[in-house]
Amino acid sequence: MAENIIKGKVFIAGDNIDTDQIIPAQYLALVPTNPEEYKKLGSYALCGLPDSYKTRYVKDNEFETEFPIIIARSNFGCGSSREHAPISLGAAGCKAVIANSFARIFFRNCISTGEVYPIEAADVLADKFNNGDEAEINLTTLTVKNVTSGEEFSIKDLGSVKEVIEAGGIFNFARKNDMI
Repeated sequence: MAENIIKGKVFIAGDNIDTDQIIPAQYLALVPTNPEEYKKLGSYALCGLPDSYKTRYVKDNEFETEFPIIIARSNFGCGSSREHAPISLGAAGCKAVIANSFARIFFRNCISTGEVYPIEAADVLADKFNNGDEAEINLTTLTVKNVTSGEEFSIKDLGSVKEVIEAGGIFNFARKNDMI
């Protein structure tokens, strides 16, 4: 997943998006290591959001989203510790979630699975973007640009976490570095 620039449409999410909203419990029987079931997990990503979300993250009868970037408020990924949450987002084509804060277990699961970059921002970027705006995340300069409006904002450095995600998760990172 080695990328320093991530581009694409933005999906806006609110505060306290929990893992039941990211991937409801009835889909946890799907096995991510099975390619067909991994693909199905993508089709259910964020399907637990309330009806107040007028835009679906993944359209009906689709497996991938048109929104590779999620911009949320605070406490993204709270709730249970299911690894299926970042896996379903990755299977749907999500590359990064930018939020003001993450639930610690979700952040760690993003790292261990290598599916999604969990990027923290100091500003409430959910107020600076709209659904469908084009964004460009630069992991080198630590900026995210709203290509639609031309505004640019700072994001926090992922540090050594970036290497683990780029390796495809903690086990691939350990193998690559002769740790296992």
